Amino acid sequence: MKKIILITLAIISLQVNAQNKKIDLKEIFKFGTIYGAVNGGTSLSDEDVYSVTNGLQTSINETPYDYSILFGVRKIKRFGHEDKEAFKNGTENSFSDAATLGRWNNKVEFLFEGEYKRQEGETYLDQHHFVRYVGTDGCTEKFCWRHYIIKIEYLEDGFADIRYFEASERLTYKPTKVQNLTFNIGAAQRLAEPYGYNPLEEWLLSNGNLHYTFLAIEEGYGIVFDGQGGVEYFNPAGNSVATSTEVWEAVVIPEVLSQYTTKKRNELENTIQHSLVVGFDYYKYEKKSWLHVWGNVMPYHYDAGGEFSYHKFNKGQWLDYSTGVVFGHWVNKNLGVFIEGTYNKYWNREWHGFSAGINYRVF
Repeated sequence: MKKIILITLAIISLQVNAQNKKIDLKEIFKFGTIYGAVNGGTSLSDEDVYSVTNGLQTSINETPYDYSILFGVRKIKRFGHEDKEAFKNGTENSFSDAATLGRWNNKVEFLFEGEYKRQEGETYLDQHHFVRYVGTDGCTEKFCWRHYIIKIEYLEDGFADIRYFEASERLTYKPTKVQNLTFNIGAAQRLAEPYGYNPLEEWLLSNGNLHYTFLAIEEGYGIVFDGQGGVEYFNPAGNSVATSTEVWEAVVIPEVLSQYTTKKRNELENTIQHSLVVGFDYYKYEKKSWLHVWGNVMPYHYDAGGEFSYHKFNKGQWLDYSTGVVFGHWVNKNLGVFIEGTYNKYWNREWHGFSAGINYRVF
């Protein structure tokens, strides 16, 4: 919630300072869309499970249906290749939303979207919020401090296990010999958990194996031997969870390790990372063919020397980057091809999406 409030204040600040006029909320949200939707569908089919421990027994693993509850507010000018939908239900996937530049200059564009969903039996909270302002007025020189991009973004993708807050300030340059191309350079600040931190590292033995039983005992699990070669394992609540070493290692220990790493990661405070960012954006649209491609590279990161610095984990500098492409072409009035997608790598996290295909119109 704090991040959403911060971004909202940034919208108002950018709009007012850039245009030197009083706050006009109606003007800020003009052409915006507020939307909400509930979506659902069938998940994985039921699976029969057989056991012969005490005679033949059959059980069914059921996966509950998928659903999502979504709410959002957006004000982003559509690119020429994007169709105008009758309603927004949250299932739309506009890869161009991730582009560095938008189609509006000297106006604030923004997106606030939150989605709570259940997918294949697992629940996630996904959020994507950003504010973008592209300033281009008041200067005719090639390099000018009034040609700039300011973008503030918060992304949380539960499925990809990535969550960060990012702000970037960049100067832009448009070469006169290449139309529709823009270069940018500036600084980026990212606030996130200390990626690269491994909570299990302190439990590794000299031979590389993990002392998982001792870790479980420290977490409150208990082990009771009956003196006749039998053993029983208990969870912190005192309930029996396994009566054999095989079940203990195959079923219980993976859950213990998962819970432990999640707990230790949540105990750490977020760290801030200052980076140099360089990027480009190219967009050309014609009725029968269009291309939008962009990319951002962070080749240098300031080392603040913290205990959980990613420099320590990576043993030096590293390369973070993001890129995207949207391409479509009608070969003739019947046949068309398209490819679009994004790819991101931040720290030791990677997430991406793509779509490609062929259309043939029958007249």
